[in-house]
Amino acid sequence: MFISRRDYLKKIRKNNLIVGLFRFLIIFLFIVGWEILARCHVINTFTFSSPSLVIETFVNLIKQGNLLSHISVTLYEIFISFSIAIIIGIGVATLLWSNSLLAKIIDPYLTILNSLPKVALGPLIIIWVGASTNSIIFMSLLISSFITIINIYNGFSSTDKSYIVLMKSFGASKWQIFKKVVFPSNFANIISALKVNISMNLIGVIMGELLVSKVGIGYLIMYGSQVFNIDLVITGVLVLGIISYLMYLIINKLELFALRYK
Repeated sequence: MFISRRDYLKKIRKNNLIVGLFRFLIIFLFIVGWEILARCHVINTFTFSSPSLVIETFVNLIKQGNLLSHISVTLYEIFISFSIAIIIGIGVATLLWSNSLLAKIIDPYLTILNSLPKVALGPLIIIWVGASTNSIIFMSLLISSFITIINIYNGFSSTDKSYIVLMKSFGASKWQIFKKVVFPSNFANIISALKVNISMNLIGVIMGELLVSKVGIGYLIMYGSQVFNIDLVITGVLVLGIISYLMYLIINKLELFALRYK
């Protein structure tokens, strides 16, 4: 059955509306249910807090002028580690794709390094790099770089061989094949790697802040847990969720742009 373009676009808008509505309902019902349970004393607000207490803590942090400074520090660390991890990921993946012998040698080490519990290396990182922002960024890079390299390299290696054979038949160099076929064919794969990378960077930065920082969202969460201020802990987690969602939206916009360019 033939569907007109107008009906097709109308169907897409309807589906998007339904998805958005259910997303809103899920979070709305969760917050309302949480608040009702807290006010009816079904749950203990000392250990579980409540939406109203979290909002109150959030407002107090803004009034004190602390929240923006904590957010800005965490965002700076995420941006630096994210940028470096992407450069390392694409650079190393390109090198491995261009040299299959080197890729075979390095492959098991990448797997081993990626599977190591990076948090357990925290004390060593502090000794090597120092208890500073550098150690936080280093921790984030350890968590995100290896998985980024593996994902992007696997994408490069899975490029349709028929296109590569065709380029070789025209006498194209390895760089020309990479530039004209391999890299453009992997836009979607690179964007997927970005999505994974941003979440890994966020985890790495927070873990680093939990270990050494005196400022940042991770520090807020750690401080709140040390003084048994659950409202502060959940407020920090909420801010992290908002930051993560905004970054997800940015990556999605970048994906749409990249696909259009492709």
